[in-house]
Amino acid sequence: MTAAVTTPAVRSPRRTLVGTGIGNAVEWYDWAIYATFAPFFASQLFNSADPTSAILSTLAIFAVGFVARPFGGFVFGWIGDRIGRKSSMTLAVGLAALGSLLIGIAPTFEAVGAWSSLLLLVARLIQGLAHGGELPSSQTYLSEMAPREKRGLWATLIYTSGTVGILAGTLLGAVLSAALSKADMAAWGWRIPFLLGAAFGFYALIMRARLKETDIFEHETAAEKREPLWPQIVRHRKQALQVIGLTVGLTVVYYIWGVVAPSYAATTLRMDRGEALWASVIALVVFIAALPVWGMISDRVGRKPVLWASALGSAAFHFPMTWLLKDSPWQLAVTMSVMLIFIAGSASVVPAVYAELFPATIRTVGVGVPYSICVALFGGTAPYLQQWLGSIGAANMFNVYAVALLLASALVIVTIPETKAKDLSH
Repeated sequence: MTAAVTTPAVRSPRRTLVGTGIGNAVEWYDWAIYATFAPFFASQLFNSADPTSAILSTLAIFAVGFVARPFGGFVFGWIGDRIGRKSSMTLAVGLAALGSLLIGIAPTFEAVGAWSSLLLLVARLIQGLAHGGELPSSQTYLSEMAPREKRGLWATLIYTSGTVGILAGTLLGAVLSAALSKADMAAWGWRIPFLLGAAFGFYALIMRARLKETDIFEHETAAEKREPLWPQIVRHRKQALQVIGLTVGLTVVYYIWGVVAPSYAATTLRMDRGEALWASVIALVVFIAALPVWGMISDRVGRKPVLWASALGSAAFHFPMTWLLKDSPWQLAVTMSVMLIFIAGSASVVPAVYAELFPATIRTVGVGVPYSICVALFGGTAPYLQQWLGSIGAANMFNVYAVALLLASALVIVTIPETKAKDLSH
C-alpha cells in the first residue's frame, strides 16, 4: 500500500494535469471577466438612470464574492477531506460554471427590475463559494498526485493555468471591444464571455469527473477510524496561521503588479489603454515562463530558499520599479515583468508548501479556510485601501503597506519546516 500512496502520479499524469489545469483556468477566467466587463453590464442589471450608483453596486457585488470565499473554503474543504479531493474540485468548477451561466442569461433591470440585481448577487455568491473551494481542492489533488521529487514543478500548474485564464479573459475583452460598438457591447456583447465561461466550465466538469481519486485519500478512507474534523483544525492552528502569513505578502503584491498595474498606468499615468494591455500581456507571459523554473529550483534546493528569494526580492524591487514606471508602455512591460519574476517564486511553490504543511486527513480544509480568509481580508480590500489612500494624498503608504506584508511573509518562512519531497501520506 505504501508504494501506491507515495507514487500516485504514474497512473495518468496527462489527464491529471489537463483536468486540473483547465478547471483552474476557467475559475480564474470567470473572476477576471467580471471586473473586465462590469462597466458594460452595470447599466443593464442595475438602474441605468444613475450610472455611478450602478457601477458602484456592481463592484460591491464583486466584493461579496470575496466574502463568500472563506465559507467556500470550509464547505469544499470538508468535502475534500471527507468525500474526496476529486468530488470537491469537480463540484467547485461546476458551481463556477453555473454562476457564469446565470450572469450570461440574466434579464435586464428594465425587464424585471431589481430581480436582475438579485440574480447577479446570487450568481456571485455561488462563484465566491466555488472559488473559495477551487484552490485548496485542486492544489491538494495535484500535490497528492505528483511524484514527490517533482511536486514543486507540478504545483506551478495552479498559477500557470490561472494566469492563462486571466489572459484569455483580458484578450477576449480587447477583441470584443474592438469588434463591437459600445452600444452593442452594452446591449448584448458583455454576455458572450460569461456564456463562454459557462461552456468551458461544464467541459471542465466532465474532464474532472473522469479523473481518479488520489491514492492518499483512498488510503485514508480505508482506515478503520477517522478522527472528527474540528479537533484536528484546532490542533493544526499553527499551520493555519502559517498559511495566512505566507499568503499576505503574495496576495497584495500580486494584486498590485499582476492585476491593477495596467489600469493604473492607463488612468493615473495616462498611458494608452491598448498599449497598456499589450504591455501587461508581455509581462504575464514572462510570469508564466518563470513559474516552472522556480518550481524546478524548489525541487532541487528546497521550498524555503525559493520563498525567501521571492518575498525579499519583491520587497527590494517594489519601490525601484514603482519609481521607474512613468508613462511609457515599455516601462510598464519591464516593471511588471521584473516584479512578476520574483512573485512567481512564491506563486510557483505555495500550492505544494500548503499541502505539505498538513496531514492528509485535514489537508484540504486546513488550507482552504485560512487561505480564503487571508485573500478576503487582504486581497479583497486592497483595491479599496489603495483608492482611499490615494484620495487623501497618501498613495505611497499603500506601497509601504505592501512591502511590510512581504517582510512579514519572509519572517513566517523562518517558522515553517523544509518540506521538499515530503511523503504526503502522513
